[in-house]
Amino acid sequence: MGRGLMSSSNDRRLDVAVLYPDLLNLYGDRGNARAMARRCAARGIEATVTGVDIGDQWSPEQSDLVLIGGGQDREQRRVQADLLRRGNAIRDYVNDDGVVLAVCGGFQLFGHQYRGWDGDVMDGIGIFDAVAAHPGPNVSRCVGNVVALWEGETLVGFENHGGRTYLNDGQQALADVASGFGNNGGDGLEGARVKNAFGTYLHGAVLPKNPHLADRLIALALERRYGPGAGELEALDDGAALRAHAEALHTALSATESPLGRRFA
Repeated sequence: MGRGLMSSSNDRRLDVAVLYPDLLNLYGDRGNARAMARRCAARGIEATVTGVDIGDQWSPEQSDLVLIGGGQDREQRRVQADLLRRGNAIRDYVNDDGVVLAVCGGFQLFGHQYRGWDGDVMDGIGIFDAVAAHPGPNVSRCVGNVVALWEGETLVGFENHGGRTYLNDGQQALADVASGFGNNGGDGLEGARVKNAFGTYLHGAVLPKNPHLADRLIALALERRYGPGAGELEALDDGAALRAHAEALHTALSATESPLGRRFA
């Protein structure tokens, strides 16, 4: 990742930070940054994408969008201490309406706590009022395609997680599961949202398959940087993205790998 990925003569710009892009990049999560940059560029918005690695000098206030992807337990352990060091700054950023997308392992570490498959407990930074736990190596993982209902539309993606996330009372979910497992395979909830911070288990990467979610994040970031009305986005030709969305939707709703998988049947 580097600065100056996309540019334009338009005077609007957004700075995108990707936390630990080499360690937390399960199932192509780094593609979320590419999708954001390309959708910005298509509208004449200059998008600079910067990777933030362990030990790097970085403050969330340098960024308009913060992305973090997923990784296995060992990768989460590698980044945990560095993320905790940044926790206060990230919480201040979110409280100031900073925009975040946290996927899978990143979602877990943005909660209060994650207990790994071996019982080792990793403290999170507490953006989401949630806890996560892996039930153990002998319990099946939550694997498959997901459809979730979000603000009158659908979100689609692929999930593969051993951890189960549970939202505490009062914590808003991101979406409702229509097919797949979601946060824990039991309560029908997917992800979480606090102000402009979005957490999800959806890989794939999630934003190329869900251009409406990508545009929501861009709009929120523009409004935070430039003020009310700045988030009004012109429509793009999303034919390819919508075909990918429709194919994922069909695959998920045809599957039976989850007890919720036939809700639309």
